[in-house]
Amino acid sequence: MVEQRRPYVWQMVREAVDALGGDTTNTALKNWILSKYPGTNPNTISAQTVVCTVNHPSRIHFPENRKPRVADGKYDFLFRPAPGRLKKYDRPEHGEWEIVDCDDGSVAVGPAQDEITPSPPNDSEGRTFAAEAHLRDYLANRLGDIEEGLELYAEDDKPGIEYRTEIGVIDILAKDKQGNFVVIELKLSHGEDSACGQLLRYMGWVRRHLAEGNLVRGIIIAFRIPTKTRYAAADLPNVELREYELALTLRLVPKLASILPKPTRPS
Repeated sequence: MVEQRRPYVWQMVREAVDALGGDTTNTALKNWILSKYPGTNPNTISAQTVVCTVNHPSRIHFPENRKPRVADGKYDFLFRPAPGRLKKYDRPEHGEWEIVDCDDGSVAVGPAQDEITPSPPNDSEGRTFAAEAHLRDYLANRLGDIEEGLELYAEDDKPGIEYRTEIGVIDILAKDKQGNFVVIELKLSHGEDSACGQLLRYMGWVRRHLAEGNLVRGIIIAFRIPTKTRYAAADLPNVELREYELALTLRLVPKLASILPKPTRPS
């Protein structure tokens, strides 16, 4: 009897997310695969999960996603609503995603169009990003807008974007001009006071595992910082609060010169 060929790992991932109802976690997905297909390399499962997640910024580091394309192929069936969670990719719900060319010759993951949503209720001005991942990726590429000289922390192949620790995921981990660590916690709309506890937890971890005696600072960035959060941070000397706001600018683009023949006057 001929032994049936095991599916490719990306096919296992697709099978698992379907079996788990289209809404699951990375851990549950991995456990399901290891249960049905014993001996599968867990690291390969993690890598192929990234490959197939349309909004994961690290998917561009794998051969399947190194060229610009719209996310509508066989490797485009997962969406990450939050770190550690996975959903089956649904275009009407999650929008169109693609891998796009950058000015420096690299590629990046992004929505097919610049997606912004109206401000949260009771906010009369400004706009927010459509997803926290959009805010994170925007700021990670423009750390100088937060503070001059701020740079993304890098540890071997582990960048400071969604920096994973055993106590959670740091949105952005950076270093300032003096070599001090800066932990940045992002909130899409309102930075509730619980964000202070979350930020302090990450700052404590960085202080004990990475800082080596250097100062550790924290910044909470949200569309609006409520009064409760301001009270929560009032006596925290190394914590700053920032609000962001998007603005739309329109510029006139000159038309190309006409190629139509000029009308001639009758003789």
